Amino acid sequence: MLKKFQPSKVVAWAIIAIAVLVTVFPFYWMIRTAITPQADLIAESTRLWPSHPTMINFKRILGMVSVEEAMAAGGSGATINFAIATTNSLIYAGGIAIIQTFFASCAAYAFARLKFPFKNALFACVIGALMIPGIFSLLPNYVLIKQLGWLNTMQGMMLPALFMAPFSIFFLRQFFLSLPREVEEAAMLDGLGPVRRFFKVTIPMSAGPIMTMTLITIIGMWKDFLWPLLTGREGAQLLTVALGIFQQQSPNRAPDWTGLMAGSTLSVIPVLILLILMGRKLVESLNFSGIK
Repeated sequence: MLKKFQPSKVVAWAIIAIAVLVTVFPFYWMIRTAITPQADLIAESTRLWPSHPTMINFKRILGMVSVEEAMAAGGSGATINFAIATTNSLIYAGGIAIIQTFFASCAAYAFARLKFPFKNALFACVIGALMIPGIFSLLPNYVLIKQLGWLNTMQGMMLPALFMAPFSIFFLRQFFLSLPREVEEAAMLDGLGPVRRFFKVTIPMSAGPIMTMTLITIIGMWKDFLWPLLTGREGAQLLTVALGIFQQQSPNRAPDWTGLMAGSTLSVIPVLILLILMGRKLVESLNFSGIK
């Protein structure tokens, strides 16, 4: 039996297809530019696929070819220490995401379930912190890190973002408030205190939202640029900063777009792998978290 034609579904799928195309096309164009020879970049700017695709742009930013070969391919001879920069970015983004989400979960649980003096006033301060642009705290944080002697170190870059996460606290508090109190009351009757209830009851029931905040934080920290640029040069250089320095080393009259796009493509791969590995588990945890 044929299904009845529904124009509304066709329109909905068409809108979804256009939205996906608009979202994915910039990433496709980044990859297309990365495999385009520098000499063909302008001449083939309207082609969807280069006539002579090559991997030379990836090889030269990774230092896998000589300076002469890199310059002959249209580059400036600059390279990126991709291994060190990627390792630093993984430590920076992963460390902040894990520690920040943990402390945000603790604070959110306290605001949602515990009773203590000035709780509402303190939560209002947390919400108020959402209205303060991050640029306002840039200079005080820099002065603090400098006085601690932690400039150009991983702990210096990570410290300001470890403990204070207003949006994470707000997001997780709202979810904790929606959890059934009966489960916690039953755990309380079994003799579990607030700390044990938090780890044995609340955390398992909140795996989805906690994983969501962890992934959001990882992605946000992975693309962070200004703060790592100020405090993380030399051995603590992140991948975003390395890409910025690579761009500065190319001539102003002819920026090395193919090399920069090759580096940007490589920088996306770790986050893409993380989303592939954790995406399905994240969706499943969101679907099945809570009490059925």
